Amino acid sequence: MDEELFDESVCARGGWGDDFTTRPSNPPIYQTTAFDLHGVEQLEAVVSGSERGYIYTRDGNPNHSAFAQDVAKLEHTDAGAVCASGMAAVSAILLSHLKSGDHVVAARVLYGRTSQQLEELAKRFGIEVTFEDSRSPDAMRSAMRDNTKLCLVESISNPLMEVVDLPALVDAMGDVPVVVDNTFATPCLFRPMEHGAKLVFHSASKYLNGHGDVMLGVVAGERSAVTRVRRVASLYGLNANPFECWLASRGLRTLPLRIERASSNALRVAEFLEGHAAISRVIYPGLSSHQNFELARRLLPNGCGGMLSFELHSEEAGVRTLLRELAESIPFSPTLADVRTTISWPAGTSHKFMDPADRRAWGISDGLVRLSVGIDAVQDVISELDRAIKQL
Repeated sequence: MDEELFDESVCARGGWGDDFTTRPSNPPIYQTTAFDLHGVEQLEAVVSGSERGYIYTRDGNPNHSAFAQDVAKLEHTDAGAVCASGMAAVSAILLSHLKSGDHVVAARVLYGRTSQQLEELAKRFGIEVTFEDSRSPDAMRSAMRDNTKLCLVESISNPLMEVVDLPALVDAMGDVPVVVDNTFATPCLFRPMEHGAKLVFHSASKYLNGHGDVMLGVVAGERSAVTRVRRVASLYGLNANPFECWLASRGLRTLPLRIERASSNALRVAEFLEGHAAISRVIYPGLSSHQNFELARRLLPNGCGGMLSFELHSEEAGVRTLLRELAESIPFSPTLADVRTTISWPAGTSHKFMDPADRRAWGISDGLVRLSVGIDAVQDVISELDRAIKQL
């Protein structure tokens, strides 16, 4: 019989019950900082990899592993690593593959903070960066130097919805590893690893989780490259927490259904907007008017996703009116890929850190609006947009 403990010990050591004898229908949350070990021998076995296990959650956790492995499977690749956010995932990739004096060729149109981070690395750490038009593999190849170590692009660009010809780009870059932000497309629509990419990453806060309640990033790719990413993520504290991973795993279960619905809705919304007199252009790869329409048909045969942009004749003044008119139905939100439809203004949110002249030169005008079409009834979304646009 166990020795009776003092109350203080009961409290300090409590919270434990008998081990489950039946498997729970849903995976548990391993909300723990560390894992108890039987001794030095087990510590050494786990560290060496001869025994499966965990030591400290910054280095790994069952919830981390579950989500990362599922994303790797979806991307048809070897391994995955989770980070605290999409930006943490970018940081882990760059820090694990670059050093001072190295050169990066990057798409000229990227998520604004990704561009900002590359510029920060150039200013403070001696990483050379060239931004080039990713629509032209030849232009990207021409930007290469002897010290080029990485090429960074988005499968569908934010916010101009440019579709990268990844097979041609990989061929053009030769031995230079190509890293792809696949956030907009998701592995349901496009798998960069199948076209020669070295690493793929996501802001998992977006479609992979899909419910607007997680801050998370994930990297997937060849095991050796992911191992380097995971090591840097642990060293610099870029790791995710177990609960966020658990939520993302739950969101992942409905990803194919959500992507199919969002893609279908977005195409109908884009077709509606294209005929509106107040709008100067609509940017969606599923429209025949899109510059990459034929490429999208080839690389994205299952749909072009839920993201689209459109430009107002009335520029910033019109944007301000539009966001105000839509506030109660399609909210102005500086994120995307929620189940509900949301709207954003790149010049004032995701790309506000860019030089205004560069923004305009790259096609991001003050009248450009980005729409994240959700799984809500598309008739409602169209009606709400129509009503608001008529107020311009």
